[in-house]
Amino acid sequence: MMAMDIDAPVRVPLRAVIASIAGLWLCYFVLNSIRSAIGLEMQGELLWRRGLVCLAGVAITLMVWLVLQLFDRRRLWLQIVAALILAMPAAILIVLANERVFADVQERVNTKVAERQGYALRRDQAGNLVIEGPAADATDGADPLGSDGPRAQLVLPNEDRAGTRMVALLDLALGRYFLFLAWAALYFSLLAGERTRAAERREARFRNAARASELRSLRYQVNPHFLFNALNSLSSLVMTGKSERAEEMIQGLSSFYRHSLADDPTGDAELADEIALQRDYLAVEALRFPDRLRVQIDLPDELADARIPGMILQPLVENSVKYAVAPVNRPVTISISAREEFGRLVVTVSDDGPGVPGTARGGFGIGLANVRDRLAARFGGEAMIVSGPVEGGYRSELRLPLVHHD
Repeated sequence: MMAMDIDAPVRVPLRAVIASIAGLWLCYFVLNSIRSAIGLEMQGELLWRRGLVCLAGVAITLMVWLVLQLFDRRRLWLQIVAALILAMPAAILIVLANERVFADVQERVNTKVAERQGYALRRDQAGNLVIEGPAADATDGADPLGSDGPRAQLVLPNEDRAGTRMVALLDLALGRYFLFLAWAALYFSLLAGERTRAAERREARFRNAARASELRSLRYQVNPHFLFNALNSLSSLVMTGKSERAEEMIQGLSSFYRHSLADDPTGDAELADEIALQRDYLAVEALRFPDRLRVQIDLPDELADARIPGMILQPLVENSVKYAVAPVNRPVTISISAREEFGRLVVTVSDDGPGVPGTARGGFGIGLANVRDRLAARFGGEAMIVSGPVEGGYRSELRLPLVHHD
């Protein structure tokens, strides 16, 4: 499934494409309407025609996009070449659509513009365009637009008019060409943004997969370590002929592993379940040290559903059994407690054993390093463990975000 997600082509969402095209032609409509409204009449007739042209522009731009998206996975220079080529026929199409829509009013608009400048436009019987205006005064060089002298005529034959029309169409097409190029540039920027977001999503998936793998590895590291200690204890019971207690230990081990292996190794557990698991483990160890091991649990009801990495307490409890209970002949109490402090969860595993020399438990051994690494993998810098000897024993304290079960 992940490979399919990685290989899937990155696309600009259709909603974003339509929004960009609609925004482009809306701006075109507004700007041209403002420019046309300055000094021109017939705005009612021009507006709805301009709207039709903009709708045609939307349709033409969508066709450009349908072709342009075929180059989404190509190199940038190929995308640019495709945009340069596609923009030209699109520009010609929109100019032709503009001419067709405005054909029946174009001459009226031209006539009104010419009249405002002192000229008159009309057609003779042959269909030639006749332009009449004031004649220039050869003696005083007066402005022909303001002259009251005789009128002059300029006749544009149909052949010349066809050539003028082609030049005008090409000029308009050039302007629309850059309009389509501007939209293509916007599309490429949207595509680049989608690629960036897709890369971030892939990175997040890889990061989560690596984190899950690390958590799984660290969690599984706990099990063989505990199993080794438990089998040693079981061996001692068998060798000393304590078969009934050995049988109880086997049943306790079965219950413990049934509970621990049922959980997701990368997920969190409720604090109540985690402490119950440690109670099962200590019940197994109590068969080995029946006169020495005492257990004290302090779990407030309001923290029972707090979330904590599964089996995170196991190495800490094992250390207390190994270094506090096993070396002495007197009773030792192992305490597990939880409290809320400044909005954070604080879980403490402590014992009133003899403590140990600095090299044995003074630094981060395998168990403590496992806890530290799991906290770092799960919470980053938001969780920590403080472990060391205290007056009258040894204490390990976990501080992590307080998250309740949903």
